[in-house]
Amino acid sequence: MNHIEHLWNGWRSDYVSDSGHNRTSESPPNTSVFTELLTSGLSDLETFIVHRSSTCFVVMNAFPYSTGHVLVVPYREVAFLDDLNDDETFDLWTVVRRAVNVLRTEFRPEGVNVGLNLGRAAGGSIAQHLHVHVVPRWTGDSNFMTAIATTRTLPEALDVSADRVRNGWSKLGDTPSVRS
Repeated sequence: MNHIEHLWNGWRSDYVSDSGHNRTSESPPNTSVFTELLTSGLSDLETFIVHRSSTCFVVMNAFPYSTGHVLVVPYREVAFLDDLNDDETFDLWTVVRRAVNVLRTEFRPEGVNVGLNLGRAAGGSIAQHLHVHVVPRWTGDSNFMTAIATTRTLPEALDVSADRVRNGWSKLGDTPSVRS
């Protein structure tokens, strides 16, 4: 079975070993990595949360398909769209729309993928906590490296991308509420 390797820089090791992967004493068992991020006590800069709204937050994907890949996640841990209440549904899609604008402004991609994987069988790696992928795309960004070497190349460090996304939110007049 093929699996995809990732080509990363050393800055990744801190994130993988410290943020979101070490369960805190406040995290109930079987919570999602997103709930763990929210209850970790770490700052938004440390957890790569780039924006907060009334019912959801935006976080950089720790294993991005491309530079700038973000996830829009409700605070409340639910698995399916119909588990969201009306306010959460409206806020989620408003934030997704604004995230697309931010990524288009800051990264100037040729296209953007927006999608969900609902349930483990649909490919959801964190199936218990609904999240929307917003992925900037460029022609050739899934080039031979993925096909031949099962490796993705990313030209920018995650913290640099996070700063660009935060900057994009502020340009839209949405000053991100970043906890320190």
